[in-house]
Amino acid sequence: MSDSKNTCQIYKYHEESYILTKNTTSYFAKQFATNEIEFDKVVWLNFHSIEDRKDIEQLCKSLKIDQLSIEDIYESNTRPKIEEYEDYLYFSIRSALPNSTGKNLEQEQISFFLGENYLISFQEKSSDHFTSVRERIEKNKGKIRVKGPDFLLFRMLEAIIDNYFEVIEEISQRVIDLEKYCLQNTDSNTLQMIEKEKRKLVELKKIVTPLKDTTSQLQKSNSKLINNKNHYVFSDLLEGCLSVLDEIESNKQLLEGITNLYFAMQGQRMNEIMKMLTIVSSIFIPLTFIAGIYGMNFQYMPELNSKYGYFSTLILMSLISIILIIYFRKKGWFK
Repeated sequence: MSDSKNTCQIYKYHEESYILTKNTTSYFAKQFATNEIEFDKVVWLNFHSIEDRKDIEQLCKSLKIDQLSIEDIYESNTRPKIEEYEDYLYFSIRSALPNSTGKNLEQEQISFFLGENYLISFQEKSSDHFTSVRERIEKNKGKIRVKGPDFLLFRMLEAIIDNYFEVIEEISQRVIDLEKYCLQNTDSNTLQMIEKEKRKLVELKKIVTPLKDTTSQLQKSNSKLINNKNHYVFSDLLEGCLSVLDEIESNKQLLEGITNLYFAMQGQRMNEIMKMLTIVSSIFIPLTFIAGIYGMNFQYMPELNSKYGYFSTLILMSLISIILIIYFRKKGWFK
């Protein structure tokens, strides 16, 4: 078996049992090409990597998948979309996962091919989005083993939307922490942290908005590959997308509020500094005035020949300072 990054897994299941097999891309490509896959059950083949392009193309061609659809798997910058063909349905989506480092949003493209009794999913890298789906299959939870591959697609998309909610929860916690931090600190790093969270929200919105549109298409689709009885479940996905978008907007508003709070605190801090400078200036202006008068070089100044003139002037200046300090304190300027 080749390196684990090229490992794929296949679930074959029906109501009574399931079979899980793990192997390389080339192994499953050969099985599909030689019709060794049992299609009397629902088949879910999941790729944790798309590096083995040659084997993936071989597998897709054995299922009569169009070359343009195969190319779409590798177009990671394309907008999420859904395309209906005679024998299969192509669906692409961008996923997002919580990122403990708090840096950029961790995302990747995931592509699906939905056939009459199979679903193939392609992940760009090894990341586990579908733990809950595997658990449902293995423990026979809910209706997944009595439904077709279209219901499996619904559960997988539901798991991805759940990941969006996890990302939102992580961002929401960072927003709360930012608000607390902003109340205690007014350094320039605060704005940088706010802008970083805003960028993540914008990225997440760019991912979720197209998914909202495509799930709406799935809900209204007349494709024979989607059972009419399962159309209602895709409306749940649409509601999930709308909820995520609402959470995104709520957090953006909170971040705008924190930004306003930051500038308000900066202004308050500046006002405190200006007030203190005003107090100091107000105390020293009369003292400077007195010192300026007696600093003039005129020969005939009445107080120059006074024995206690120097000490009297110092006492006068001290009294003025004390009186001003008492006045400012009563006015509450030192609070």
